[in-house]
Amino acid sequence: MKNIYKIVIAFVSVLFLSCNADAVDNRPVLEKISGSEMTLPATGKAFVLTEANAANAADKFVWTPAEYSYDVVVNYTLMMDKKGGDFSNPQVLATTTDVTEASVLVKNLNQAAIALGAVPGTASQYDIKVKWSVAGTESIVAQNTLTISVTAYTGLVPYPYTDWYLVGDATVAGWNNNNGNQPLFRSGTNSNLYKFTGYFKAGYFKVISKLGNWAPMYGGSGGSLVYRATEADSDPASINIATAGYYTFSINVQNLTYTLVPYDASSATVHSTIGLIGSSRTGTDAGWGEDTDMTKSTFDAHKWTLTLSLFDGEAKFRANNTWDVNWGGDKAFSGYPANGTGSGNIPVVRSKYKVYFNDLDGSYLMIPNQQ
Repeated sequence: MKNIYKIVIAFVSVLFLSCNADAVDNRPVLEKISGSEMTLPATGKAFVLTEANAANAADKFVWTPAEYSYDVVVNYTLMMDKKGGDFSNPQVLATTTDVTEASVLVKNLNQAAIALGAVPGTASQYDIKVKWSVAGTESIVAQNTLTISVTAYTGLVPYPYTDWYLVGDATVAGWNNNNGNQPLFRSGTNSNLYKFTGYFKAGYFKVISKLGNWAPMYGGSGGSLVYRATEADSDPASINIATAGYYTFSINVQNLTYTLVPYDASSATVHSTIGLIGSSRTGTDAGWGEDTDMTKSTFDAHKWTLTLSLFDGEAKFRANNTWDVNWGGDKAFSGYPANGTGSGNIPVVRSKYKVYFNDLDGSYLMIPNQQ
């Protein structure tokens, strides 16, 4: 009797697998019928952009829909590159879903041109293409290219702040004034206050504001800062780190004071990955679905950097591509605990940024107008 049951079960299993295989074989195969192509604006159109019209639409860009053998959702990306470029690292002007047109603002077209090396006030030519994708398939880049001329304006983001960088044998840069120097994090509520919590070697350090230059500079001793305005002025004393370790260094450039106190980092988590996430990454809320990973310092495992172009939007930082550990802020450009950081989203305006992040306390610095 047992053998009969085994035979019946085996027969049913084979029949089930056969039916499933037939179901897989009979599924419709998605085939591309026609690709998407740019149609507007007319190729050769010239755009002379002005800052006064930054918030206006430069033009409407239109493309034909990509068609498939059955109805699917198609995601489109409108891209711009230098004339003759290979679109391996294009500027993204817009993203849409099942929509085959996008109005591009003057400021966004201008920033794309600046990011691609435009000289303000000089006409340059750029290629426009669209790429599209369907869930489960690779993106396809259109064959046809639309070429436009763009005369850009400077497009610099107003940034009325001074950044201060560590230099000295106690720091990551050594006594090199342009060697990946670690900046201090500026308060989001008082631009005279700066703070940095991190690792120092035994040695000495000062702070400089212009990479590649030895002035302006601050040095000092005993809690008092000494300012050096030009390289012709006397060189101030260096601040001493007697024992290697983690410290919090704070300065007040209005009162000319500083503090340097030990920091216990023994229980701090060393994260394997930290990423920047948010609508500023793509210009849409889709940017909240994926991180752009930052680069971890080999000198201090709690310091992270990233250079990238961002859109108008919001941003946060998170660890390990999940929301279990994340950091935010409510002030643009920079903040540290109780002075700009918090659980909110960091406001971002479109520009290319050098981003610095400290996972010990959530401090961030986002310097715009990068080349």
